[in-house]
Amino acid sequence: MIEEARRRAYLGAMQVASWLPRVALPFAAPSRPELLQAPEQPEAEVPASAAPSAPPQQAQPTASRPAIPVIVPRPAAQARATAPEAEAEAQAPAPRAPVEAPPRFALQLLRAGACALLVELPTGEPLASRDPAYLLLKDLLRAAGLPDSPQLIGEPVRWPLLAGGSLDQGPQAAREFVQGFVAARLEESGPCTCLWLVGRPAVRFAGEGDEESLYRELQVEELGVAWAIPGLERLIEEPARKAELWRAMRRVRQRWMSQNQA
Repeated sequence: MIEEARRRAYLGAMQVASWLPRVALPFAAPSRPELLQAPEQPEAEVPASAAPSAPPQQAQPTASRPAIPVIVPRPAAQARATAPEAEAEAQAPAPRAPVEAPPRFALQLLRAGACALLVELPTGEPLASRDPAYLLLKDLLRAAGLPDSPQLIGEPVRWPLLAGGSLDQGPQAAREFVQGFVAARLEESGPCTCLWLVGRPAVRFAGEGDEESLYRELQVEELGVAWAIPGLERLIEEPARKAELWRAMRRVRQRWMSQNQA
């Protein structure tokens, strides 16, 4: 039998750390109790092929473009940079308001008893005795109880006054001129009980009214009470408007009829 020392030498050469014989060996040292316990089963190792593969990395470019440095100005530098711009804006001239085109119209001022009439001239020329518009005006005056042969007061007002030039001849200038002209002529010829505004230009530039002002009485500063009615040409082209005109006339004619009776 091999002695214990030689047996251990053989086992060390075979890289056997410990072993347990099936039977008791002669001249062998007693076995240690921990060697008689069954060894624990090791956990199954996950094969390398089953492990999750790492996501493929994108290929890095062989050469990278140089980074462009970003310069952030300091607050003081920004203030110095914006100061000249603000000064330039302050010195720049303010944009001029658009100039409206001058309106075009012709008006004639007439006198019929206690009333004055500012009448639109459709052709720009004074009314002739045989014009349909003049004949209609005579009918209106007779229905109103006024003389049917009105008198001319001054020359017709034709706008624009000048063919060109830099003079402002827009709507506001036209309104101021027409109102000043009518006020001056009425002061010369004597006050009137009611001023008839016949036609859109007369309503707009003397009475400061619009389409909704027709058949109504308007209170105009420096001109007194005015009555707005459609133009003579419009009444001829749209006869249905005459009925509304007659109804409106019955409401307002008492204003000058009481003056005539007095």
